[in-house]
Amino acid sequence: MNKIFSSTTLLFLLLTALCFGQEQNLLHTLDSLKKNENYEAIIQYRKTIDNIPSKSPAKGSYQLALAKAYNNSNKEDSAFLYFKKALKSFTLHQQEERIAETNYEIYSLLDSQKNLESNKEMYLNNLIEYAQEHKSDKWLGAIANQKAISFHNAQEVDSAKHYYNKALSYFRDMDSTKIQIGILSNLAAIHGKVYKDQDSAIIITKAALKLLDQDPTGKKNLNYRFAFCNNLGNYYRRAENYPKALEYYRMAENMDLSKQAHKYYLTLYKNIDSTYVELNDFKNAHKYFSKSDSIEKVINLKDQNASITEVEARYENEKLRADNLEAEAARKRNRNLSILATVLLISVAIVSFLIQKNTRRKQKLAENEKELQTQKLATVLKEQELKAIDAMIEGQEKERLRIANDLHDDLGGLMANVKLHFNSLNGHQNQELFERTNTLIDEAYNKVRSIAHAKNSGVIAKQGLLKAVQQMADKISYANKISIEVIDHGLENRLENSLELTIFRIIQELTTNVIKHAEASEITIHLTNHDDSLNIMVEDNGKGFNPTKITSKSDGMGLGSIDKRVDHLHGSMAIESEPKKGTTIIIDIPL
Repeated sequence: MNKIFSSTTLLFLLLTALCFGQEQNLLHTLDSLKKNENYEAIIQYRKTIDNIPSKSPAKGSYQLALAKAYNNSNKEDSAFLYFKKALKSFTLHQQEERIAETNYEIYSLLDSQKNLESNKEMYLNNLIEYAQEHKSDKWLGAIANQKAISFHNAQEVDSAKHYYNKALSYFRDMDSTKIQIGILSNLAAIHGKVYKDQDSAIIITKAALKLLDQDPTGKKNLNYRFAFCNNLGNYYRRAENYPKALEYYRMAENMDLSKQAHKYYLTLYKNIDSTYVELNDFKNAHKYFSKSDSIEKVINLKDQNASITEVEARYENEKLRADNLEAEAARKRNRNLSILATVLLISVAIVSFLIQKNTRRKQKLAENEKELQTQKLATVLKEQELKAIDAMIEGQEKERLRIANDLHDDLGGLMANVKLHFNSLNGHQNQELFERTNTLIDEAYNKVRSIAHAKNSGVIAKQGLLKAVQQMADKISYANKISIEVIDHGLENRLENSLELTIFRIIQELTTNVIKHAEASEITIHLTNHDDSLNIMVEDNGKGFNPTKITSKSDGMGLGSIDKRVDHLHGSMAIESEPKKGTTIIIDIPL
C-alpha cells in the first residue's frame, strides 16, 4: 500500500466492507495502514468506525483494532479513548473474553506511561478476577508477565525475576513456545546485566535457543537466532571466555539476515571489535571496526539516496508538466463533452437530493404525529391518575370518619358499659385485683377515645390546619407517651379546605410512621408558609434507616400514598436519614 493513500479510495474500501458486513476487510485495512504508519488514513478509518451503530456486535473489534493502531503510532491519548470505547461495546454485548483482552491492553498502556497517576489497578483487578473465575492460564500468565515488565522497567529486578518465573510456569503449561522464549530472554538479561551472573545468563539463553529449535517456525526465525547468538557472545565476553564469545559472534555473523538489517550487524561488529581489543588482537579489531564504520556509512548513504530520489521525483514532475502542456489541446476537444456529463451528473444528484429530502420530511411528519399521539395518551393517563388519587383521598376520608364513629359510638359505649358492670363487683372480690383491672379498663377506654379523635381530628378541626395539627400532636403525645412539638411560621391565614385536609393527612401519616417504625421519643413538626409555597418538615430522633433501600415507592412505610398525595399537589418530597441518627422528611407544596 502506498504511503500517499487516496482518501477517496480508502473511504470506498471501508464503506464497501460495511455494506457487505465483512469485518475482516476493515481489520485488514487497518493492519495495512498501521504497518505503513499512514496516520491520515487511520483518522479516516476512525471516522468510519464512529458511524457504525453501537448495537453492532462487531463494533468493539473495530474500536480495539483502532486503539492498537493509535498505540503503535505513539498516540497513547487516542489509543486510551478507543480502548475505553471498545470496553464499553464489549460490555454491552457481554463478550467476556474481549473484555479481558481490553482490560489487559488498557493496563499495559497506563503502566507504560511515566509519571501518570491513574486507576490502572482497577483494570488489572478486573482481569485477575476474570482469569481466576475462568481458570485462564493465558491471562494469569499475561498478568504475571506484565507485572514483571513493570518491575523490570522500574529496576526492581528481584520482583521482576519472581514474576517472570511465575509467568513462565503458566506458559509452560500452555506450551506457548514463543512467549516462553521472550520471558527467558528477559530473565537472562537480568542475570547477565544486573546480577553479573554470566553463567546463569548463558544457561537461560541456551534454554531459550533450544525452545526456538523445537518450534517448527523457530528454525526460520533468523532474527531471534541472531539475537540469541549475539547475547551469548556478550555473556561469554563478560565472563572473559573470549574464544567462546567469538564462536557465537561468528555464528551470528554467518546468518543471512535481510538487507535492511544493517543496525543488527553494526551492533555485532562493534561487539566483535571490543572482544579483539580485550584480546590485544588489534589487527582483527581494526578489521571489524572498519566493517562497522562501513555499515554506518551505508546507513548515511541510505539517507543520501533518499534525498537523490526526492530530487529525481521533482524532476520527473517537471517533465510531466511539460507533457501536460502538449496534451492541453487534446483535452480542450473533450472539454465540452466533460461539461455535458458533469451537468447531467449534477442534475441527477439534485433530483436525488430532493427526493431524499422529501422522504425525510414525510418521515419527520410521521414521527411528529406519533409523538403527538403519545403525548395525548400520556395526558389522558395523567388525568385518569389524578382522578383516581382524588377518589382515593375522598374514600380514605369517608373510611376514617366511619372508623372514628364506630370506635367512639360502638366500641366506646361497649367499654363504658363493661366498666359500669365491673364497678358493681366492687367489694365482692380482691380489692387490689379490682383496682388493677379497673385501671386497665380506663386505659383501654382512653386509648379508644384517643384513636377515634386522632382519626377524626382532620375532619372535625374547623378552626384550620395549624390547630388540627396541634390537637393531633397533643392527643398522640398523651396516648403514646412521646413528645411532639409543632413549630409554625406564617400560618395566620387559612388555606383552601381540601388543601388543608390533604396536608393534614400527610402530616398524620408521617407521624404514624414515626410511632410505628422509628422508636423515637421526640418529634418536631415545622410548618412554614413562604407565600408561594408551604414547607413541611417532620424530624424525629429515632433509629433512622437507609433511604436508598426504602424509596418513596415503598409500601412498607406508607410512603407510596404520601408520595402520590404530594405529587397530586405538584409538590416534592425529600428524605434525609442515617441509621441511629434519626430521620428528616421535607415536603414543599406550591400554593
